[in-house]
Amino acid sequence: MRSPEDARANALTASENGEHDFLFRLAFGAMTPAQSHMPTYASKRIESPVGPLLLVASGNSLVAILWKDEKPGRVPLGELLTDPGHPILLETERQLEEYFAGRRQLFTVKLSFLGTDFQQRVWNALLRIPYGETRSYAQLAAQIGQPRAVRAVGAANGRNPLSIIVPCHRVVGSTGKLTGFAGGLEAKAYLLALESSPGACLTNDTPAAVAPQRHLSAIVSLT
Repeated sequence: MRSPEDARANALTASENGEHDFLFRLAFGAMTPAQSHMPTYASKRIESPVGPLLLVASGNSLVAILWKDEKPGRVPLGELLTDPGHPILLETERQLEEYFAGRRQLFTVKLSFLGTDFQQRVWNALLRIPYGETRSYAQLAAQIGQPRAVRAVGAANGRNPLSIIVPCHRVVGSTGKLTGFAGGLEAKAYLLALESSPGACLTNDTPAAVAPQRHLSAIVSLT
């Protein structure tokens, strides 16, 4: 008879689709992970134009926004408890709704970064990229005073736990090409298209989920 540890190991080393399914159940089903020694977090699942998102809070701060197809281990967290009435999660949901409707460019919800000192420097630099603009990895490395650390900056960018609010989608290749994004390149293109013409791409009868498509082709052509 297999031990619980063997079962977990098999689940985590299955096919890529199996890995995604496992994390989706872990996050979106608020299951208890094996790391029982880690803190407990409040979570809330919401729908968005770029797919379902899992909002995660600790105390009075937002600590993560996770995607449906998250890679296991990208954002290490402890136990996730569903708490749809958590005030930080409700406020985050409200601000995201305004963002996707073209009515918000700056998020004000309190954030808490879970990462190394270097990662936090990169993530804070991301917060200084203005809405509607992009930066290359080299520019981001120069911004934090380490122009030769382009690859390390790229790795830290990929570990950003607070997608959308901490705008790692605004970082592109040196030629303008869209590069890796935890939510997928289609979601990255959508977010950049949304920000390319704030407010202008929406009308009273145009759902936010489809409005950016009129700008999407120009951005996708960069890939």
